[in-house]
Amino acid sequence: MGIIADKIKDLKEKEKKIQEMGGEKAVGKQHEKGKKTARERLNLLFDPGTFREVDMFVKHRCVNFGMEKVNIPSDGVISGHGLVNGRPLFAFSQDFTARAGSLGEMHAKKICKVMDMAMKAGVPCVGLNDSGGARIQEGIDSLAGYGDIFFKNARASGVIPQITVIMGPCAGGAVYSPAMTDYIFMVKNTSYMFITGPQVIKSVTGEKITFEDLGGAMTHNQKSGVAQFACESEEDAINQVKILLSYIPSNNMEDPPIVNTGDDPGRTDPALDTIIPDSPNQGYDMKAVIHSIVDNGDIFEPHAYFALNMVVCFARLNGRTIGIIANQPNHMAGCLDIDASDKASRFIRFCDAFNIPMLTIADVPGYLPGSDQEWGGIIRHGAKLLWSYSEATVPKLLLVTRKDYGGAYIAMCSQHLGADMSFAWPSSQIAVMGAEGAANVIHAREIKAADDPKEKRKEKIVEYENLFANPYCAAERGIVDAVIVPSETRSRLIDALEIMCTKRETLPPKKHGNIPL
Repeated sequence: MGIIADKIKDLKEKEKKIQEMGGEKAVGKQHEKGKKTARERLNLLFDPGTFREVDMFVKHRCVNFGMEKVNIPSDGVISGHGLVNGRPLFAFSQDFTARAGSLGEMHAKKICKVMDMAMKAGVPCVGLNDSGGARIQEGIDSLAGYGDIFFKNARASGVIPQITVIMGPCAGGAVYSPAMTDYIFMVKNTSYMFITGPQVIKSVTGEKITFEDLGGAMTHNQKSGVAQFACESEEDAINQVKILLSYIPSNNMEDPPIVNTGDDPGRTDPALDTIIPDSPNQGYDMKAVIHSIVDNGDIFEPHAYFALNMVVCFARLNGRTIGIIANQPNHMAGCLDIDASDKASRFIRFCDAFNIPMLTIADVPGYLPGSDQEWGGIIRHGAKLLWSYSEATVPKLLLVTRKDYGGAYIAMCSQHLGADMSFAWPSSQIAVMGAEGAANVIHAREIKAADDPKEKRKEKIVEYENLFANPYCAAERGIVDAVIVPSETRSRLIDALEIMCTKRETLPPKKHGNIPL
Protein backbone atom coordinates (compact mmCIF):
# COMPACT_ATOMS: atom_id res chain seq x y z
CA MET A 1 0.00 0.00 0.00
CA GLY A 2 1.48 3.36 -1.10
CA ILE A 3 1.71 6.56 0.90
CA ILE A 4 -1.33 8.05 -0.90
CA ALA A 5 -3.40 4.98 -0.10
CA ASP A 6 -2.40 5.32 3.57
CA LYS A 7 -3.45 8.94 3.59
CA ILE A 8 -6.78 8.09 1.94
CA LYS A 9 -7.35 5.39 4.55
CA ASP A 10 -6.53 7.90 7.30
CA LEU A 11 -9.01 10.39 5.77
CA LYS A 12 -11.77 7.79 5.66
CA GLU A 13 -11.16 6.83 9.28
CA LYS A 14 -11.29 10.47 10.40
CA GLU A 15 -14.51 11.02 8.44
CA LYS A 16 -16.09 7.89 9.92
CA LYS A 17 -15.22 8.99 13.45
CA ILE A 18 -16.72 12.45 12.92
CA GLN A 19 -19.84 10.99 11.30
CA GLU A 20 -20.50 9.04 14.49
CA MET A 21 -21.30 12.46 16.01
CA GLY A 22 -21.60 12.34 19.80
CA GLY A 23 -21.29 8.58 19.87
CA GLU A 24 -23.66 5.64 20.06
CA LYS A 25 -25.00 6.49 23.54
CA ALA A 26 -25.77 10.13 22.68
CA VAL A 27 -27.39 9.12 19.38
CA GLY A 28 -29.52 6.59 21.26
CA LYS A 29 -30.73 9.28 23.66
CA GLN A 30 -31.66 11.49 20.71
CA HIS A 31 -33.72 8.70 19.19
CA GLU A 32 -35.38 7.97 22.54
CA LYS A 33 -36.73 11.53 22.54
CA GLY A 34 -38.38 10.85 19.18
CA LYS A 35 -35.82 13.03 17.41
CA LYS A 36 -33.53 12.33 14.48
CA THR A 37 -29.86 13.19 14.41
CA ALA A 38 -28.50 16.18 12.56
CA ARG A 39 -27.17 14.00 9.75
CA GLU A 40 -30.40 12.01 9.44
CA ARG A 41 -32.28 15.26 9.02
CA LEU A 42 -29.98 16.45 6.24
CA ASN A 43 -30.38 13.11 4.49
CA LEU A 44 -34.16 13.61 4.57
CA LEU A 45 -33.87 17.16 3.26
CA PHE A 46 -31.54 16.66 0.31
CA ASP A 47 -31.98 14.54 -2.79
CA PRO A 48 -30.18 11.20 -2.23
CA GLY A 49 -26.44 11.39 -2.79
CA THR A 50 -26.32 15.15 -3.43
CA PHE A 51 -25.29 16.55 -0.02
CA ARG A 52 -21.71 17.79 0.13
CA GLU A 53 -20.42 18.63 3.58
CA VAL A 54 -18.32 21.72 4.26
CA ASP A 55 -16.03 22.22 7.28
CA MET A 56 -16.31 18.67 8.62
CA PHE A 57 -12.96 18.93 10.40
CA VAL A 58 -13.52 22.26 12.15
CA LYS A 59 -12.62 22.23 15.87
CA HIS A 60 -13.23 24.67 18.69
CA ARG A 61 -10.32 26.65 20.15
CA CYS A 62 -11.52 26.99 23.74
CA VAL A 63 -9.01 26.18 26.51
CA ASN A 64 -11.07 27.36 29.48
CA PHE A 65 -12.56 24.97 32.05
CA GLY A 66 -10.68 21.98 30.62
CA MET A 67 -12.28 22.39 27.19
CA GLU A 68 -8.93 21.73 25.48
CA LYS A 69 -9.50 18.07 26.37
CA VAL A 70 -13.05 18.00 24.98
CA ASN A 71 -13.60 16.84 21.41
CA ILE A 72 -16.82 18.06 19.75
CA PRO A 73 -17.27 16.41 16.32
CA SER A 74 -17.78 19.08 13.61
CA ASP A 75 -18.07 21.50 16.54
CA GLY A 76 -21.73 20.56 16.94
CA VAL A 77 -23.07 21.62 13.56
CA ILE A 78 -23.06 19.96 10.13
CA SER A 79 -23.08 22.33 7.17
CA GLY A 80 -22.99 22.04 3.40
CA HIS A 81 -24.95 22.10 0.17
CA GLY A 82 -26.85 19.84 -2.17
CA LEU A 83 -30.02 19.59 -4.24
CA VAL A 84 -33.66 19.57 -3.17
CA ASN A 85 -35.94 18.38 -5.96
CA GLY A 86 -33.09 19.15 -8.33
CA ARG A 87 -32.60 22.74 -7.14
CA PRO A 88 -29.51 23.89 -5.16
CA LEU A 89 -29.71 24.62 -1.44
CA PHE A 90 -27.33 25.40 1.43
CA ALA A 91 -28.12 24.13 4.92
CA PHE A 92 -26.76 23.67 8.40
CA SER A 93 -27.97 21.22 11.02
CA GLN A 94 -27.13 21.56 14.71
CA ASP A 95 -26.05 18.31 16.37
CA PHE A 96 -27.55 17.91 19.83
CA THR A 97 -25.55 14.69 20.36
CA ALA A 98 -22.32 16.70 20.26
CA ARG A 99 -22.17 18.81 23.42
CA ALA A 100 -25.92 19.58 23.06
CA GLY A 101 -25.29 21.42 19.79
CA SER A 102 -24.05 24.36 21.84
CA LEU A 103 -22.89 27.39 19.89
CA GLY A 104 -19.34 28.60 20.21
CA GLU A 105 -16.93 30.59 18.06
CA MET A 106 -16.23 27.97 15.36
CA HIS A 107 -19.78 26.62 15.36
CA ALA A 108 -20.97 30.14 14.50
CA LYS A 109 -18.27 30.61 11.87
CA LYS A 110 -19.48 27.47 10.09
CA ILE A 111 -23.03 28.80 9.99
CA CYS A 112 -21.87 32.22 8.78
CA LYS A 113 -19.76 30.60 6.07
CA VAL A 114 -22.66 28.68 4.50
CA MET A 115 -24.80 31.81 4.70
CA ASP A 116 -22.08 33.73 2.86
CA MET A 117 -21.84 30.99 0.25
CA ALA A 118 -25.61 30.98 -0.18
CA MET A 119 -25.60 34.75 -0.68
CA LYS A 120 -22.83 34.60 -3.28
CA ALA A 121 -24.49 31.75 -5.15
CA GLY A 122 -28.00 33.17 -4.90
CA VAL A 123 -29.32 30.01 -3.23
CA PRO A 124 -31.76 29.56 -0.29
CA CYS A 125 -30.41 28.65 3.13
CA VAL A 126 -32.15 26.31 5.57
CA GLY A 127 -31.20 26.02 9.24
CA LEU A 128 -32.16 22.96 11.28
CA ASN A 129 -31.99 24.13 14.89
CA ASP A 130 -31.50 21.79 17.85
CA SER A 131 -29.21 23.37 20.41
CA GLY A 132 -28.76 23.85 24.13
CA GLY A 133 -27.78 27.46 23.47
CA ALA A 134 -24.55 29.35 23.99
CA ARG A 135 -21.43 27.37 24.92
CA ILE A 136 -20.90 29.12 28.24
CA GLN A 137 -17.26 28.01 28.51
CA GLU A 138 -16.43 30.18 25.48
CA GLY A 139 -17.87 33.31 27.06
CA ILE A 140 -17.86 36.37 24.83
CA ASP A 141 -16.88 34.27 21.79
CA SER A 142 -20.29 32.58 21.95
CA LEU A 143 -22.08 35.91 22.14
CA ALA A 144 -20.00 37.25 19.27
CA GLY A 145 -20.97 34.19 17.27
CA TYR A 146 -24.67 34.87 17.73
CA GLY A 147 -24.17 38.51 16.81
CA ASP A 148 -22.35 37.55 13.62
CA ILE A 149 -25.20 35.23 12.63
CA PHE A 150 -27.83 37.94 13.29
CA PHE A 151 -25.86 40.36 11.12
CA LYS A 152 -25.75 37.81 8.28
CA ASN A 153 -29.50 37.16 8.66
CA ALA A 154 -30.23 40.85 8.22
CA ARG A 155 -27.93 41.22 5.23
CA ALA A 156 -29.35 38.11 3.52
CA SER A 157 -32.96 39.12 4.12
CA GLY A 158 -34.72 39.85 0.86
CA VAL A 159 -31.75 38.54 -1.13
CA ILE A 160 -32.15 34.80 -0.58
CA PRO A 161 -34.96 32.89 1.15
CA GLN A 162 -34.01 31.94 4.72
CA ILE A 163 -35.92 29.11 6.38
CA THR A 164 -35.59 27.80 9.93
CA VAL A 165 -36.79 24.46 11.27
CA ILE A 166 -36.90 24.20 15.07
CA MET A 167 -36.33 20.54 15.96
CA GLY A 168 -35.46 20.79 19.63
CA PRO A 169 -34.71 23.52 22.17
CA CYS A 170 -34.09 27.08 21.02
CA ALA A 171 -33.73 29.44 23.97
CA GLY A 172 -32.29 32.79 24.98
CA GLY A 173 -30.44 34.72 22.31
CA ALA A 174 -30.63 31.71 19.99
CA VAL A 175 -34.26 32.53 19.18
CA TYR A 176 -33.42 35.72 17.35
CA SER A 177 -31.76 34.21 14.31
CA PRO A 178 -34.87 32.12 13.50
CA ALA A 179 -37.04 35.19 14.13
CA MET A 180 -35.00 37.11 11.53
CA THR A 181 -35.52 34.46 8.87
CA ASP A 182 -38.49 34.31 6.50
CA TYR A 183 -40.26 31.21 7.81
CA ILE A 184 -40.12 29.13 10.97
CA PHE A 185 -41.29 25.52 11.07
CA MET A 186 -41.75 23.86 14.47
CA VAL A 187 -42.35 20.22 15.40
CA LYS A 188 -45.17 19.52 17.83
CA ASN A 189 -44.13 18.19 21.24
CA THR A 190 -40.36 18.12 20.54
CA SER A 191 -39.46 21.74 19.77
CA TYR A 192 -39.78 24.93 21.73
CA MET A 193 -38.63 28.56 21.67
CA PHE A 194 -38.45 31.14 24.44
CA ILE A 195 -36.25 33.94 25.75
CA THR A 196 -36.44 32.77 29.37
CA GLY A 197 -37.41 29.24 30.39
CA PRO A 198 -40.01 27.98 32.88
CA GLN A 199 -37.50 27.81 35.74
CA VAL A 200 -36.41 31.43 35.35
CA ILE A 201 -40.00 32.60 35.02
CA LYS A 202 -40.97 30.74 38.19
CA SER A 203 -38.05 32.18 40.15
CA VAL A 204 -38.75 35.75 39.03
CA THR A 205 -42.55 35.94 38.80
CA GLY A 206 -43.75 32.81 40.61
CA GLU A 207 -45.64 31.69 37.50
CA LYS A 208 -45.63 27.94 36.85
CA ILE A 209 -45.75 26.93 33.19
CA THR A 210 -44.62 23.97 31.10
CA PHE A 211 -42.11 24.08 28.27
CA GLU A 212 -44.87 23.25 25.78
CA ASP A 213 -47.30 25.91 27.00
CA LEU A 214 -44.58 28.53 27.19
CA GLY A 215 -42.89 28.02 23.85
CA GLY A 216 -44.14 24.91 22.05
CA ALA A 217 -45.12 24.64 18.40
CA MET A 218 -48.81 25.41 18.87
CA THR A 219 -48.11 28.27 21.28
CA HIS A 220 -46.01 30.05 18.68
CA ASN A 221 -48.39 29.19 15.84
CA GLN A 222 -51.61 30.18 17.60
CA LYS A 223 -50.75 32.82 20.17
CA SER A 224 -47.52 34.67 19.40
CA GLY A 225 -47.39 34.25 15.62
CA VAL A 226 -43.62 33.78 15.88
CA ALA A 227 -43.75 30.52 13.89
CA GLN A 228 -45.64 29.96 10.65
CA PHE A 229 -45.89 26.15 10.59
CA ALA A 230 -46.67 23.50 13.24
CA CYS A 231 -45.66 20.06 11.97
CA GLU A 232 -46.68 16.60 13.14
CA SER A 233 -43.18 15.12 12.93
CA GLU A 234 -39.66 15.88 11.75
CA GLU A 235 -40.42 14.14 8.45
CA ASP A 236 -43.53 16.28 8.05
CA ALA A 237 -41.53 19.45 8.76
CA ILE A 238 -38.90 18.64 6.14
CA ASN A 239 -41.55 17.68 3.58
CA GLN A 240 -43.29 21.01 4.16
CA VAL A 241 -40.01 22.87 3.71
CA LYS A 242 -39.65 21.16 0.34
CA ILE A 243 -43.16 22.24 -0.66
CA LEU A 244 -42.41 25.84 0.32
CA LEU A 245 -39.19 25.80 -1.70
CA SER A 246 -41.15 24.60 -4.77
CA TYR A 247 -43.20 27.82 -4.77
CA ILE A 248 -40.39 30.35 -4.39
CA PRO A 249 -37.39 31.48 -6.44
CA SER A 250 -33.81 30.83 -5.35
CA ASN A 251 -33.06 34.53 -4.93
CA ASN A 252 -34.43 38.03 -5.42
CA MET A 253 -33.18 38.29 -9.02
CA GLU A 254 -35.18 35.30 -10.22
CA ASP A 255 -38.86 34.67 -10.83
CA PRO A 256 -40.59 31.73 -9.13
CA PRO A 257 -40.50 28.44 -11.08
CA ILE A 258 -43.36 27.84 -13.50
CA VAL A 259 -44.97 24.42 -13.10
CA ASN A 260 -47.23 22.56 -15.51
CA THR A 261 -50.14 21.77 -13.20
CA GLY A 262 -52.40 20.36 -15.92
CA ASP A 263 -55.38 22.48 -14.78
CA ASP A 264 -57.43 24.16 -17.54
CA PRO A 265 -56.95 27.95 -17.32
CA GLY A 266 -60.43 28.41 -18.77
CA ARG A 267 -62.12 26.22 -16.17
CA THR A 268 -65.25 27.71 -14.58
CA ASP A 269 -67.01 26.87 -11.33
CA PRO A 270 -70.78 27.52 -11.15
CA ALA A 271 -70.66 26.98 -7.36
CA LEU A 272 -69.07 30.44 -7.01
CA ASP A 273 -72.24 32.03 -8.40
CA THR A 274 -74.13 30.99 -5.26
CA ILE A 275 -71.42 30.98 -2.58
CA ILE A 276 -72.27 34.45 -1.18
CA PRO A 277 -75.08 34.14 1.42
CA ASP A 278 -78.27 36.17 1.00
CA SER A 279 -77.75 37.76 4.40
CA PRO A 280 -74.86 40.27 4.46
CA ASN A 281 -74.14 39.26 8.06
CA GLN A 282 -73.75 35.56 7.32
CA GLY A 283 -70.27 34.10 6.94
CA TYR A 284 -68.86 31.77 4.31
CA ASP A 285 -65.51 30.06 3.86
CA MET A 286 -63.11 32.20 1.84
CA LYS A 287 -60.84 29.17 1.46
CA ALA A 288 -63.58 27.54 -0.65
CA VAL A 289 -63.31 30.51 -3.03
CA ILE A 290 -59.52 30.22 -3.11
CA HIS A 291 -59.55 26.45 -3.70
CA SER A 292 -61.98 26.93 -6.59
CA ILE A 293 -59.86 29.56 -8.31
CA VAL A 294 -56.31 28.16 -8.05
CA ASP A 295 -54.69 25.32 -9.98
CA ASN A 296 -56.03 21.94 -8.83
CA GLY A 297 -57.33 23.58 -5.65
CA ASP A 298 -53.85 23.35 -4.11
CA ILE A 299 -52.66 25.92 -1.60
CA PHE A 300 -49.75 26.10 0.83
CA GLU A 301 -50.71 28.09 3.90
CA PRO A 302 -48.34 29.76 6.39
CA HIS A 303 -49.85 30.96 9.69
CA ALA A 304 -52.77 28.54 9.39
CA TYR A 305 -53.45 28.82 13.15
CA PHE A 306 -52.80 32.53 13.70
CA ALA A 307 -55.13 35.51 13.07
CA LEU A 308 -57.81 33.33 11.49
CA ASN A 309 -59.69 36.38 10.21
CA MET A 310 -56.96 36.69 7.57
CA VAL A 311 -55.81 33.98 5.15
CA VAL A 312 -52.40 34.06 3.47
CA CYS A 313 -51.21 31.30 1.20
CA PHE A 314 -49.16 30.33 -1.82
CA ALA A 315 -50.90 28.83 -4.85
CA ARG A 316 -50.57 28.70 -8.62
CA LEU A 317 -52.56 30.23 -11.43
CA ASN A 318 -51.84 28.57 -14.79
CA GLY A 319 -48.58 27.26 -13.30
CA ARG A 320 -47.38 30.62 -11.98
CA THR A 321 -46.79 31.06 -8.25
CA ILE A 322 -49.02 33.64 -6.63
CA GLY A 323 -49.33 34.86 -3.05
CA ILE A 324 -52.92 35.24 -1.84
CA ILE A 325 -54.07 37.57 0.94
CA ALA A 326 -57.75 37.25 1.84
CA ASN A 327 -60.21 38.19 4.56
CA GLN A 328 -61.98 35.21 6.16
CA PRO A 329 -65.71 36.01 6.71
CA ASN A 330 -66.06 32.81 8.74
CA HIS A 331 -63.94 34.28 11.54
CA MET A 332 -64.66 37.65 13.18
CA ALA A 333 -66.52 38.56 9.95
CA GLY A 334 -63.12 38.95 8.27
CA CYS A 335 -62.43 42.29 9.97
CA LEU A 336 -58.92 43.67 10.30
CA ASP A 337 -57.16 43.71 13.66
CA ILE A 338 -53.60 43.91 14.98
CA ASP A 339 -52.64 40.28 14.35
CA ALA A 340 -54.28 40.11 10.92
CA SER A 341 -52.47 43.28 9.86
CA ASP A 342 -49.10 41.91 10.99
CA LYS A 343 -49.74 38.53 9.37
CA ALA A 344 -50.68 40.01 6.01
CA SER A 345 -47.94 42.66 6.04
CA ARG A 346 -45.17 40.13 6.63
CA PHE A 347 -46.48 37.91 3.84
CA ILE A 348 -46.82 40.82 1.40
CA ARG A 349 -43.24 41.92 2.01
CA PHE A 350 -41.95 38.38 1.46
CA CYS A 351 -43.83 38.07 -1.82
CA ASP A 352 -42.60 41.45 -3.01
CA ALA A 353 -38.99 40.69 -2.05
CA PHE A 354 -39.02 37.49 -4.10
CA ASN A 355 -40.99 38.56 -7.18
CA ILE A 356 -44.16 36.67 -6.33
CA PRO A 357 -47.32 38.32 -7.77
CA MET A 358 -50.14 38.88 -5.31
CA LEU A 359 -53.89 38.37 -5.36
CA THR A 360 -55.93 40.08 -2.66
CA ILE A 361 -59.49 38.89 -2.04
CA ALA A 362 -61.48 41.40 -0.03
CA ASP A 363 -64.58 40.86 2.08
CA VAL A 364 -64.00 43.17 5.00
CA PRO A 365 -66.51 45.13 7.11
CA GLY A 366 -63.84 47.29 8.75
CA TYR A 367 -61.43 47.29 11.67
CA LEU A 368 -62.14 45.45 14.93
CA PRO A 369 -63.38 48.02 17.47
CA GLY A 370 -62.36 48.04 21.12
CA SER A 371 -59.99 49.57 23.65
CA ASP A 372 -57.71 46.50 23.52
CA GLN A 373 -57.12 47.11 19.83
CA GLU A 374 -56.61 50.86 20.23
CA TRP A 375 -54.26 50.49 23.20
CA GLY A 376 -52.44 47.66 21.43
CA GLY A 377 -51.64 49.99 18.55
CA ILE A 378 -54.05 49.06 15.76
CA ILE A 379 -53.24 52.40 14.14
CA ARG A 380 -49.56 51.53 13.94
CA HIS A 381 -50.08 47.87 13.06
CA GLY A 382 -52.78 48.67 10.52
CA ALA A 383 -50.45 51.21 8.91
CA LYS A 384 -48.01 48.35 8.19
CA LEU A 385 -50.59 46.84 5.84
CA LEU A 386 -51.05 50.12 3.95
CA TRP A 387 -47.29 50.54 3.82
CA SER A 388 -46.56 47.03 2.59
CA TYR A 389 -49.05 47.15 -0.25
CA SER A 390 -47.92 50.63 -1.29
CA GLU A 391 -44.27 49.61 -1.28
CA ALA A 392 -44.79 46.39 -3.26
CA THR A 393 -43.91 46.56 -6.94
CA VAL A 394 -44.86 43.03 -8.04
CA PRO A 395 -48.10 42.53 -10.02
CA LYS A 396 -51.04 43.13 -7.65
CA LEU A 397 -54.54 41.88 -8.42
CA LEU A 398 -57.66 42.62 -6.37
CA LEU A 399 -60.94 40.71 -6.21
CA VAL A 400 -63.83 42.06 -4.13
CA THR A 401 -66.41 39.40 -3.33
CA ARG A 402 -68.77 41.21 -0.91
CA LYS A 403 -68.20 43.90 1.74
CA ASP A 404 -65.36 46.35 1.23
CA TYR A 405 -65.94 49.22 3.62
CA GLY A 406 -64.15 52.34 4.76
CA GLY A 407 -60.49 52.40 5.70
CA ALA A 408 -60.37 48.61 5.44
CA TYR A 409 -61.36 48.94 1.76
CA ILE A 410 -58.31 51.10 1.19
CA ALA A 411 -56.06 48.76 3.19
CA MET A 412 -56.97 45.61 1.26
CA CYS A 413 -54.92 46.53 -1.82
CA SER A 414 -57.32 49.05 -3.30
CA GLN A 415 -56.35 50.69 -6.57
CA HIS A 416 -55.17 53.65 -4.49
CA LEU A 417 -52.44 51.44 -2.95
CA GLY A 418 -51.31 50.21 -6.35
CA ALA A 419 -53.60 47.37 -7.42
CA ASP A 420 -52.81 46.85 -11.10
CA MET A 421 -56.16 45.26 -11.92
CA SER A 422 -59.29 45.28 -9.76
CA PHE A 423 -62.26 42.94 -10.17
CA ALA A 424 -65.55 42.81 -8.30
CA TRP A 425 -68.37 40.32 -8.12
CA PRO A 426 -71.93 41.69 -8.57
CA SER A 427 -72.47 40.88 -4.87
CA SER A 428 -69.76 43.31 -3.77
CA GLN A 429 -70.50 46.44 -1.76
CA ILE A 430 -67.78 49.07 -1.98
CA ALA A 431 -68.68 51.96 0.30
CA VAL A 432 -67.62 54.13 3.23
CA MET A 433 -69.67 51.96 5.59
CA GLY A 434 -72.59 49.54 5.72
CA ALA A 435 -76.07 50.79 4.83
CA GLU A 436 -77.40 50.73 8.41
CA GLY A 437 -74.60 52.83 9.83
CA ALA A 438 -74.65 55.22 6.88
CA ALA A 439 -78.39 55.78 7.12
CA ASN A 440 -78.07 56.56 10.83
CA VAL A 441 -75.41 59.19 10.14
CA ILE A 442 -76.75 60.82 6.97
CA HIS A 443 -80.44 60.86 7.87
CA ALA A 444 -80.28 61.13 11.67
CA ARG A 445 -82.51 64.23 11.91
CA GLU A 446 -84.99 63.03 9.30
CA ILE A 447 -85.38 59.67 11.02
CA LYS A 448 -85.80 61.30 14.43
CA ALA A 449 -88.49 63.70 13.12
CA ALA A 450 -90.49 61.03 11.28
CA ASP A 451 -93.88 59.84 12.54
CA ASP A 452 -92.54 56.30 12.42
CA PRO A 453 -88.75 56.50 12.96
CA LYS A 454 -88.33 52.72 12.58
CA GLU A 455 -90.01 52.66 9.14
CA LYS A 456 -88.19 55.81 8.03
CA ARG A 457 -84.90 54.23 9.04
CA LYS A 458 -85.67 51.09 7.01
CA GLU A 459 -86.58 53.28 4.04
CA LYS A 460 -83.29 55.17 4.22
CA ILE A 461 -81.30 51.96 4.60
CA VAL A 462 -82.86 50.58 1.41
CA GLU A 463 -82.21 53.90 -0.32
CA TYR A 464 -78.53 53.78 0.64
CA GLU A 465 -78.24 50.13 -0.40
CA ASN A 466 -79.67 50.92 -3.82
CA LEU A 467 -77.27 53.81 -4.25
CA PHE A 468 -74.02 52.44 -2.83
CA ALA A 469 -74.26 48.75 -1.79
CA ASN A 470 -72.95 47.59 -5.13
CA PRO A 471 -69.74 47.64 -7.20
CA TYR A 472 -71.00 50.05 -9.85
CA CYS A 473 -70.21 53.36 -8.18
CA ALA A 474 -66.57 52.24 -7.99
CA ALA A 475 -66.73 50.91 -11.56
CA GLU A 476 -68.10 54.27 -12.77
CA ARG A 477 -65.01 55.95 -11.32
CA GLY A 478 -62.67 53.36 -12.88
CA ILE A 479 -61.66 52.21 -9.38
CA VAL A 480 -62.94 48.74 -10.29
CA ASP A 481 -61.74 47.63 -13.71
CA ALA A 482 -64.41 45.01 -14.29
CA VAL A 483 -67.48 43.54 -12.63
CA ILE A 484 -67.27 39.83 -13.39
CA VAL A 485 -69.39 36.68 -13.13
CA PRO A 486 -68.06 34.75 -10.08
CA SER A 487 -67.90 31.41 -11.93
CA GLU A 488 -65.51 32.99 -14.47
CA THR A 489 -63.12 34.36 -11.84
CA ARG A 490 -60.31 31.90 -12.50
CA SER A 491 -59.95 32.70 -16.20
CA ARG A 492 -60.19 36.46 -15.62
CA LEU A 493 -57.47 36.38 -12.96
CA ILE A 494 -55.22 34.18 -15.10
CA ASP A 495 -55.58 36.56 -18.05
CA ALA A 496 -54.74 39.50 -15.78
CA LEU A 497 -51.73 37.72 -14.29
CA GLU A 498 -50.39 36.70 -17.69
CA ILE A 499 -50.60 40.23 -19.08
CA MET A 500 -49.12 41.80 -15.93
CA CYS A 501 -46.33 39.26 -15.34
CA THR A 502 -43.88 41.51 -17.22
CA LYS A 503 -44.70 44.51 -15.02
CA ARG A 504 -41.74 46.75 -14.24
CA GLU A 505 -42.03 49.38 -11.54
CA THR A 506 -39.27 51.07 -9.55
CA LEU A 507 -39.41 53.07 -6.34
CA PRO A 508 -37.76 56.49 -5.81
CA PRO A 509 -34.07 56.19 -4.86
CA LYS A 510 -33.68 56.01 -1.07
CA LYS A 511 -31.79 54.04 1.53
CA HIS A 512 -35.04 52.62 2.91
CA GLY A 513 -38.39 53.84 4.15
CA ASN A 514 -39.32 54.04 7.82
CA ILE A 515 -42.04 51.39 8.09
CA PRO A 516 -44.22 51.92 11.20
CA LEU A 517 -42.87 48.94 13.14
